[in-house]
Amino acid sequence: MAVALPRSIYMNNQVRFWVMVWLALLGLAGSAAAQNTAVAPIDTARRANGTRPDSLRRRFDQERLLNGLKAYTRRKTIAGKAAAALFNFTERREEQAGLDAALLDRQYDRHSYKIVRRINIRTLTAFGYSITDSTRVPRNILEKGGNMLHVKTSRARVRQVLLFRVGEELEPQDLAESERLLRQTPEMLDARVFVNERTSSADSVDVEIVTKDVFSLSGSLEVRDVGAGIIGVRDQNFLGMGHQFRNSYEYGRNQPQTWSYEGSYQVPFRHFIYGEARYLNEHQNKRGGVTLGRGFYSINTKYAGALTLNFYDVGAVLPQPDGSPQLPAPGEWPVYTPQRFNIQDAWLGRAFPLPSYDLGYENPARLILAGRIIRTGYSVRPTPEYVNSNTVMGTLGYSVRRYYKDKYLFGFGRTEDIPTGTLLSATVGYDMNERQNRHYYGARASTASYSPRGGYLYLSGEFGSYVTRPNNDWQQGLISTELLYFTRLYHAGNFQWRHFLWSRNAIGLHRRPGEQLLAINGDRGLRGFSPATNLRGTSRIVLNYETTVFTPVSFLGFRLAMLVFADAAWLNVNTPNRTLPIHEKPYTGFGVGLRFRNEYLPLRTFQILLGFYPRGLATPNGFSLYESSRSYYDFSDFSFGQPGAVIYE
Repeated sequence: MAVALPRSIYMNNQVRFWVMVWLALLGLAGSAAAQNTAVAPIDTARRANGTRPDSLRRRFDQERLLNGLKAYTRRKTIAGKAAAALFNFTERREEQAGLDAALLDRQYDRHSYKIVRRINIRTLTAFGYSITDSTRVPRNILEKGGNMLHVKTSRARVRQVLLFRVGEELEPQDLAESERLLRQTPEMLDARVFVNERTSSADSVDVEIVTKDVFSLSGSLEVRDVGAGIIGVRDQNFLGMGHQFRNSYEYGRNQPQTWSYEGSYQVPFRHFIYGEARYLNEHQNKRGGVTLGRGFYSINTKYAGALTLNFYDVGAVLPQPDGSPQLPAPGEWPVYTPQRFNIQDAWLGRAFPLPSYDLGYENPARLILAGRIIRTGYSVRPTPEYVNSNTVMGTLGYSVRRYYKDKYLFGFGRTEDIPTGTLLSATVGYDMNERQNRHYYGARASTASYSPRGGYLYLSGEFGSYVTRPNNDWQQGLISTELLYFTRLYHAGNFQWRHFLWSRNAIGLHRRPGEQLLAINGDRGLRGFSPATNLRGTSRIVLNYETTVFTPVSFLGFRLAMLVFADAAWLNVNTPNRTLPIHEKPYTGFGVGLRFRNEYLPLRTFQILLGFYPRGLATPNGFSLYESSRSYYDFSDFSFGQPGAVIYE
């Protein structure tokens, strides 16, 4: 829709600048969404094509708005220089070149089994440098000042992640897998691993590695009310060695314990071994533990395992004496019965490659055998049904992993690795406890595919339950399913968008009385939803929809996206004897928001959402202004994990 402004309206340069700034931030989706064709910028190419320029400047759309801001950043005035420092409209080198989705597993196969002669590592600090543009250097005080506070990743840390060493043969996929693993470390934004073709020979290669850091220090502030919020402090690359410590303090909670704390410290070692210590303290939920282990980090990993010790001090919500569930009145909390226990956990897995029927290429499929021992000991029991136990589990799995790389999935233009493949597993176990020994049976199946035209589709289903003999009594069962789909990337001028659909379901089967029940707030339900009561149930169905529009606006290094969402959740609250919650009235949420993302920071995402919730919200009008620094969607990998029971949470 075109808007004509009277000639009598006069604004000086400074007023016009701030008007354009606010309109750029709040009105980017205005006229383009209502027009069938986008209005391109007026330039020499358009005049050559015969397009008539808008000499009267009557069109008022996002293209004119952006062009006005671009022109303002080129002015030599103080306001113009301030605009140039705040906004960046330069098209990125990787966007100019385009990054087509590429399958990663065969791009370096011609160098397989050659000797690595030397490894040249170049690490780039967080701000002002680019992997794709070697001429890019820090240009302003913000970039230079940020780099002064940042400790660059050491070359020793980069070598820890590589799957090859000098003097060794390159195994198939070592180069592609090393590049992916470098990109997936939390302290690195992007990485490139390639062979110097000018110096390579028939039997040896020189490997070039370029990595770019994220700014490892970060803090977060999530304000929920005048006297409530969350403060977070973390460092994802302490001293440049990849050490991570995280601290989160929440205050003003609407609970008897008005605060909570969660923290952890993780140290990486060679051969992808890591050690971690963690602690959580919140109302009726205190836990801590230490872990030393490594996973199946790569396709070619043969052994994986871990040793873990955890302790828990949590409250159980027991049913009424007649067996009915506790349903406290609004504003009241249920009666918790204390339980304290510790868990000692150890597991070991071995992957076996399968024969290849594709001559010259290795089969990416793996057959995996794993075993696990879990010991649970109670010091305080809420009921006699909570017993000490020793559990032995074994899993047979089949895994195929392939990775694509593309952009504008969950990030704002950086290279992202997309896991696809198949994972099948069957688990059997035996639980020896003080009351009655039980068998465990579980199965999982998941698959995913991706194409630039069709988008991404992930499907997963999992089942697990304990069984007592000889009466075949099934206990603590769970059926869990997940579907994640997002469309291809659509384009309209400088704007790009995707649609996301996510469904997660958890159906509890014969759960024990007083177990921690399922909730629908936070990341596992309706985003921004804060229930008026302690809303929990025995089964849950969640459906989330979102449209994300990536804009070309960059503000202080944060790129802007707009989103629209609709969420729905069914929760089995009042009738625990029923299995499916679909007979319950759904809880719903609808909203819009702005998402800011800076790929150079560990705290990459900051979003402001305005949601409307017709029922169940703590505020009476149904509206909630929600701020968050956590990404809502994420990929599920096809790497094999430790054998275990299906997680009920």
